[in-house]
Amino acid sequence: MPHASTLSVLADLAEEQSGLFTRRQAEGAGLAWSTLARLAADGAAERLAHGVYRLRGAPQADHLDLRAAWLQLAPGSPAWERTSDTGVVSHRSAASLFGLGHLPADVHEFTLPTRRQSRRHDVRLHRGHLDDGEWITLRGLPVTRPSRIAADLLAGQEDPGAVGHVIADALRGTYDYPATVARALAPYAARFGFRRGDGHALLGWLLDLTGAPERQQWLDEAGGAHDVGESAS
Repeated sequence: MPHASTLSVLADLAEEQSGLFTRRQAEGAGLAWSTLARLAADGAAERLAHGVYRLRGAPQADHLDLRAAWLQLAPGSPAWERTSDTGVVSHRSAASLFGLGHLPADVHEFTLPTRRQSRRHDVRLHRGHLDDGEWITLRGLPVTRPSRIAADLLAGQEDPGAVGHVIADALRGTYDYPATVARALAPYAARFGFRRGDGHALLGWLLDLTGAPERQQWLDEAGGAHDVGESAS
C-alpha cells in the first residue's frame, strides 16, 4: 500500500480518537504489523503504550496516557462503537479529567460491569454497574459524573475532605446538581454517623470540611427532608 494511502487510513482511525489508534484497529483496516513498525521507525507514528500509537501531526490531546489505557481495554473496537460496558473513566481519574479537587491520579482508573484485571501496574479496574445518567462523554472519553465520582471515592475510603473539595469544585463549575450529589451520597450517610440514607446531611458535612462559601446555597438547592448535620442516635 502506498505510504500516503496508509497514512490516510490511520488518519481516519485517529480522527475521532484524539489522534490515537491501536494496532488491532489498524490491522482490522487492512494494515500489516510490519507497516506499523516501519511507520514507528520513520517517526510517522509514536508508540504510547503496548499496541497504542499516536499519529504524528495530530493535535496534541490532554491526558494521553489515560486515553491510551482506555483504548487498551478494547483494542479492536473504535471509540465511536464503544459503550459503557467497555470501560468508563472513574474515581480519581474521572476527577482529574474534570479538573476537580486535588487528588493525585497517577493510576488510571476505570469502571466495567464485569471483573477484569490489568497487567499494568498503573491501571486499576473497578467492577460496578453504571446507569446511563451516571456517566457522560467528556472530551471524547466516557467518564462518570461528579455525583458518581464522589460516591465511588467515599466507597474507596478516600479522605472525606478531599472528596468534599471534589464536590465543591463540581458544583461551582455546574458539572452536576446538588440534589443529584446528595442522592448519590445517601448510601454512605450511616458510615459517617448520619441517619441512614441522609445524603443531604452528609453533603453538608463534606462541604463544611471545605469551607466553601456557597455551602448553604447548594444545600438549599439540594432540598431534602433532614436537617444538615443531624447525627444518628
